[in-house]
Amino acid sequence: MKSKVKSKKVKEKGEPSQLSFALCLLLSVASGICMGITVAPVGAWFLAWIALAPLWVLVMTSAPRKNPYPFALSWAIAYHGVALSWITGIYPMDWLGVPSLPGLLITGFCWAFISLWGGFFASIWATLMVLLDRKNPWLRVLIGTALWCGLERLWSMGFLWWSTLSYTQSPQNLVILHLGQLSGTSTITALIVAINGLIAEAWIARKNTKTSSTPLRFINPYLAAATGIFITSHLAGFLLYIRPIAQPPAAALKVGIVQGNISNRISLRPEGVRRAIEGYTNGYLNLVDQGVDAVLTPEGALPLYQRNLIATPLFSAVQKKGVVAWIGAFGERGRSYTISLFTINGKGEPVSRYDKAKLVPLGEYIPFEEILGGIIERLSPLSAHQVPGSPNQLFDTPFGRAIVGICYESAFPEQFRYQAAAGGQFILSSANDAHYTPAMSAQHHAQDIMRAIESDRWAARATNTGYSAFVDPHGRTLWISGYNTYEIHAETIYRRQTQTLYVRWGDWLTPLLLGLSALGWFVVKGD
Repeated sequence: MKSKVKSKKVKEKGEPSQLSFALCLLLSVASGICMGITVAPVGAWFLAWIALAPLWVLVMTSAPRKNPYPFALSWAIAYHGVALSWITGIYPMDWLGVPSLPGLLITGFCWAFISLWGGFFASIWATLMVLLDRKNPWLRVLIGTALWCGLERLWSMGFLWWSTLSYTQSPQNLVILHLGQLSGTSTITALIVAINGLIAEAWIARKNTKTSSTPLRFINPYLAAATGIFITSHLAGFLLYIRPIAQPPAAALKVGIVQGNISNRISLRPEGVRRAIEGYTNGYLNLVDQGVDAVLTPEGALPLYQRNLIATPLFSAVQKKGVVAWIGAFGERGRSYTISLFTINGKGEPVSRYDKAKLVPLGEYIPFEEILGGIIERLSPLSAHQVPGSPNQLFDTPFGRAIVGICYESAFPEQFRYQAAAGGQFILSSANDAHYTPAMSAQHHAQDIMRAIESDRWAARATNTGYSAFVDPHGRTLWISGYNTYEIHAETIYRRQTQTLYVRWGDWLTPLLLGLSALGWFVVKGD
């Protein structure tokens, strides 16, 4: 008899059955998938403003309250798994000499690793939300927003970073992306999390009102606040978006790009090297005939060391035509090598060099190499050891200082901010996305759009197989290439020396939110 009474009491407390827990887990996965399709290739950016709310509700209300990990982990795995599904494009790995089955296992490992890595940070967020909860919905929204921004900041300082919530808005919602000029990606992330949190708190308040004697309000204050923030933030972004861009003739720079379209399967073989030299030389000469001031090539355009460039027809063409070329090739550092971009001036002299500082995990180096080194080999066809460049490099050219990002670095806004603050006047993005699917190239382009807006700079983007592009400081794509095509194109960009608030001060919003959250938490605790 006592056991029956006890069972009834437990049920009255609201602890879920196996079925209700499964439904909650399904809801978290579904909302994570909705967040995942906000990015390319689907681009349903508007879902980002509601797709986090279900997870918020589940973490703060669903039992077992002390264990929010299943919901946070499943949401994040769904989000990152869908958003980063382009990683499966590394299969098959026959160009690396990896057999079919091991290649499939490696691909699965990479996909699982990046999804679980995102799940780890989401689980930390959910745990801290439960631990720091003071039953005050407004404070909960502030703390939840600050924690998410803080964790993204911490995450971006590591070796594996790509899918910030802010990039769910690029390239479709250029208006809101302009708020990145205030405090970088944290501005957009904070807005997304805060609005989702307010929607979630509106739902929680409504459910609580239904189960109490408190009358329902005609206007839910949390929903009203979410609507007000959404409209106000977009209006502020619109005001930044409609500002005219100065284009003085003295600052004009006509840049040509060559998209070589050399498959990774042959890029390091004699046939690939021959095609690369021929394609980039012909592209350079055609662009020179169009009157360009300089030509930009992709990451690793010529798979040669710097000392071997002098013997190539492209180098001879630069000496003959006198037009600057930015050539992607390999640099040397002792017995190791770097992926580099070289400035070859009109006399055929290398005058500056930028070494890729952010290397691709597994592809260019092995994270936790002491542990994983014996399990998985680096997914690179080069036997030499690749090393990163300095994080504080500057790249001077005959046209002034440039901001350089090589491939993976496009995901790290601090790399661009530092160079812009040091006098960088335009962006040169050089990449090779041929390892993956077109979705990755589209997301990569979206990252570069964000960097152009944040720094208020024009950007020229050259890739091996697509998407190459030109972007103005408002994030508008002036031209974009096809995919898996050989293309050349020239566009006029303009050198700029403006400095946005973000360029001057960096990410000031995250520490401010964390400070306000700590203050609010202690004040409420004292009450």
